[in-house]
Amino acid sequence: MNNIKEVENLTKLKKDFNKEISKVIVGQENIINQIFIALLCNGHIILEGVPGLAKTLLINSVAKALALDFSRIQFTPDLMPSDITGTEIIQENKTSGKREFKFYKGPIFGNIILADEINRTPPKTQSALLQAMQEKNITIGNETYKLNNPFFVFATQNPIEQEGTYPLPEAQLDRFMFNLIIKYPNENEENTIVKNMHQIINTEIKPIINSEQLIIFQNLVINMPVSDHVINFAVKFVRSTRLDNNSDKSIQKWLNWGAGPRASSILVLAAKANALMNNRTTPEIDDIKYVVKPVLRHRIIPNFNAEADGMSCDDILEYLLNSLE
Repeated sequence: MNNIKEVENLTKLKKDFNKEISKVIVGQENIINQIFIALLCNGHIILEGVPGLAKTLLINSVAKALALDFSRIQFTPDLMPSDITGTEIIQENKTSGKREFKFYKGPIFGNIILADEINRTPPKTQSALLQAMQEKNITIGNETYKLNNPFFVFATQNPIEQEGTYPLPEAQLDRFMFNLIIKYPNENEENTIVKNMHQIINTEIKPIINSEQLIIFQNLVINMPVSDHVINFAVKFVRSTRLDNNSDKSIQKWLNWGAGPRASSILVLAAKANALMNNRTTPEIDDIKYVVKPVLRHRIIPNFNAEADGMSCDDILEYLLNSLE
């Protein structure tokens, strides 16, 4: 990589970014790091956790630290696709006197879109995000509208076993680069949150990285060289989740479905971003291992045998990591 100075600049800005976010988010360093990886990869994220874990505050703070336009969509059972994308309304043209359609943009036209509690709305409305997430544009009638660049969808999700939730279709889940699980804070962190709640609410987040810098860093990630043995490890790991020709009886017992080739590509891309933000110019196998769970936990489908054996998606991925080693 030629631009070593940009790599060093990113490492410094990443520290400033973490410091700024930590003003309002106590703990969760690993989650913040993985969000930053997704930003460098131009990837979308699902944040999963019970209510009250500051998921919305975290995403809002990220938008402020990046000086990006932020839109929040509260997903509810009665939300319609047009509430997300926008709608055409018939108006009279004051010049010609004729009636014509005018498009009013919806909240999808931002840089960071918070799809809050995305699994509270039925699949028909969830699918309104599919074209936007994949192609970075939307089609209304006969017109196609380009979305902002950069463009990220950060969806929050309550655990699926809670009442009033709808599972996301597999096709949409695959559009998300990462599935991040936010857990309860430990006792010391919770004490800090309670003591400083008023201060946290009133804290201003300063912009650290602008959109032009972010796009430069994204290009650095794309153009980073990767060794063949790192690519081979990523491909081998993803293939180990598939049932066809898999000699591991446990995987055949626990999974209904394994991850597709997109997962291999995303593993390598995320590993490159992790190496870059740690001031390295090429990824290692440890970088792949660091991002295995957020990349794959929503791309494998366990069955009732896994549940009976007490094996979560993360447990199965940990088992595969140990098996490969």
